[in-house]
Amino acid sequence: MSSTDVSDGTTTALGHGLKVRHLTMMGLGSAIGAGLFLGTGVGIAKAGPAVLISYILAGAVVVFVMRMLGEMGAAIPASGSFSHYARLGIGEWAGFVMGWLYWFMLIMVLGAEITGASAIVNDWVPSIPQWVVALVFVVFFAVVNLAKVSNFGEFEFWFAAIKVTVIIAFLVIGVLLVFGILPDTDPVGTSNLFGQGGFMPNGLSGIAAGLLVVAFAFGGIEIVTIAAAESENPERSIAVAVRSVVWRISVFYIGAISIMVLVLPWNDPELESGPFVAVLNKANIPGVAGFMELVVVVALLSAFNANIYGTSRMAFSLSRRGDGPAFMAKLSSTGVPTNAVLLSVFFGFVSVLLNWLLPDDLLGILLNAVGAALLVIWIFIVVSHLRLRKQLEASGKLTVRMWLFPYLSYATLAMLGVFVVLMLFDADARAQLISTTVLFLVIAALGFLNARWRKQNQPA
Repeated sequence: MSSTDVSDGTTTALGHGLKVRHLTMMGLGSAIGAGLFLGTGVGIAKAGPAVLISYILAGAVVVFVMRMLGEMGAAIPASGSFSHYARLGIGEWAGFVMGWLYWFMLIMVLGAEITGASAIVNDWVPSIPQWVVALVFVVFFAVVNLAKVSNFGEFEFWFAAIKVTVIIAFLVIGVLLVFGILPDTDPVGTSNLFGQGGFMPNGLSGIAAGLLVVAFAFGGIEIVTIAAAESENPERSIAVAVRSVVWRISVFYIGAISIMVLVLPWNDPELESGPFVAVLNKANIPGVAGFMELVVVVALLSAFNANIYGTSRMAFSLSRRGDGPAFMAKLSSTGVPTNAVLLSVFFGFVSVLLNWLLPDDLLGILLNAVGAALLVIWIFIVVSHLRLRKQLEASGKLTVRMWLFPYLSYATLAMLGVFVVLMLFDADARAQLISTTVLFLVIAALGFLNARWRKQNQPA
């Protein structure tokens, strides 16, 4: 297949058991993870109430990137998603690098997710060793992912439904708190929003620092376009799912953060340790801390399940086009890439082992290497979209269109460039950027060697 061909013949043998409701909930569930339930407090601590601006800016960028990805995905449904589009729009090397960078990123995240979930469960039941809990989780989700794809979709649907229900309940309780409708509460007014140093207590630098924290909270939503290739009607499914996910994510994130900064002072230490619990405690709801712990476990397990799926499909797609070991392209009778799933599960075990064996600083180096990987992937999605748009338009396949093309596409690229600049001026983020750059160059070198090997071994 040439790098300019906009057809994709690599996904036809995969299963087609995912429905629109699966895709929509999958997108919501992937982005509404532990980052929202736990990490938002860090952003508030850095920016104060002005973290709302950080979320609006980061959310806008993610919405635009998803719109571009949705445009390409609806026109060319492929299990390789943005890796495949980078290959078509930029070149073979870009497809190789994007695919394996994403795979590596999710593999590292798998360990953090399963370790986090098993640690919480171990706190509940100290008599069961943490590694046993992790083993049970990994084996269970291995079985789920090795079964037909509709089983995976159903699990993700209900996992995501729990998280979405919790967010909606939080928004309702939060609004009642803001207006003082609940028993023993008074209307909060704007004292927390503009008190304690004002709306921007840490100035523009606070907003910038908050931006770095919250930008990556939206990661995971891109799995919708990977999963679309296994839906019953890929072109229609992805169009509906992308439109639905984008506005719902915006409402849930901005709504939840607004409640937090209205109900509590931005410098309240309880916000940083657990923002949802801190707000719900104001409503005098008994057992809320334990309940939110359960929700975090569900969020982590949901993300783990989705990432097993995402890594296996990406590895399958890469292997199908010669950018990975041929054994990972093998499909079961139900259309599941069995070996690719098993490889992801294996590295899930390895990641758990690393979390247990390695000192924090060494594990930190590995996690740092993926810190800015999502940013690189978003940049390549935008560039691929700009390069492919004319061909897609000529083919008459555009059912989803990027708004105000090409102006918003270039504006999004510029904003991503601003993120990179901000990372250079933040010590921790700079280390992540450097590590990701090294990882990018290593994968690019492997891609070059792979291309040479393929060329030398092509049949005469």
